[in-house]
Amino acid sequence: MEIQSAIRASLTLTRQGIAYIEGKVSAESEAAVEALYACEGRVVLTGMGKAGLVARKIAATLASTGTPAFFLHPAEAIHGDLGMVRAEDVVMALSNSGETEEILALLPHLRGFGVHLVAMTGNSASTLAQQCDIVLDVGVPSEADPLGIAPTASTTAMLAMGDAIASALVVRRGFTKEQYARFHPGGSLGRALLFRVADLMHGGEAVPLATGDRLMREAICVVSSKRLGAVFVVDKEGSLEGIITDGDIRRILERHANPLEMPVRELMTRDPKTAHADEAAVDALRRMEAHAVTVLPVIDDGGHPVAALHMHDLVRAGLALWPAATD
Repeated sequence: MEIQSAIRASLTLTRQGIAYIEGKVSAESEAAVEALYACEGRVVLTGMGKAGLVARKIAATLASTGTPAFFLHPAEAIHGDLGMVRAEDVVMALSNSGETEEILALLPHLRGFGVHLVAMTGNSASTLAQQCDIVLDVGVPSEADPLGIAPTASTTAMLAMGDAIASALVVRRGFTKEQYARFHPGGSLGRALLFRVADLMHGGEAVPLATGDRLMREAICVVSSKRLGAVFVVDKEGSLEGIITDGDIRRILERHANPLEMPVRELMTRDPKTAHADEAAVDALRRMEAHAVTVLPVIDDGGHPVAALHMHDLVRAGLALWPAATD
């Protein structure tokens, strides 16, 4: 169909544009990364129109990955917002043509602050490029629209280069997932990395315990009363010996004629998977998934079960968006 062909053609031109700027990665690109890394203030992104929208996104990406950054509208800048700029900042100006009036009008004032200037432009011979300290050439062979004039492949190339610079800064800083999570406490990744088992486990009277000499019928009462789908079997010193889950009970009833009067030690699953209170909740979740269990005994350094962690609590906390495993 003609419409599908137009979509594919646009995507092809966009892909070719990104491949084209990949070949322009050079020492100048590395210099830009080093300038942003060494920045003692903030990285200021500026641009007009579509380039301005891209600049906003790059600023957000930098800020979320350890490089303080914000967007400065060039037209608003010369009407007071220049007060947000400091000498220790680095300014990255985006303009495909490199001749955007509002950007060029801003440059002398930025120079007056003594900031480091980085250009991201599709024209390395432009006025913008000539007036900046570092130039990132993101020029593409053509736009991706049928007319060849709408900012399409060029803005995508700018965005891709901005993300690539941010990614290089992650490497340069040694920025970690844990640091990323601190900037995203409301997101699923933030929750996954910040929650510890201790934040979600059931302790105290809620822990389902039974000694190994208790009868199976008594253990089933513990499972029912504690509502965690399992009972943790302990020895006389309180150390974990095994576990009996809801699923185990069904299988035990299928295999034995009269298991209710048998000691739980003869029926339990030995060496169950466990968790520790100070470990990341997401690690415990992965263990549950790998071994198809829904509850883990939380043990202390002496091997005593001090709490229980249930899959449902992990799901409610937003750590898993898929159905819970079944034991």
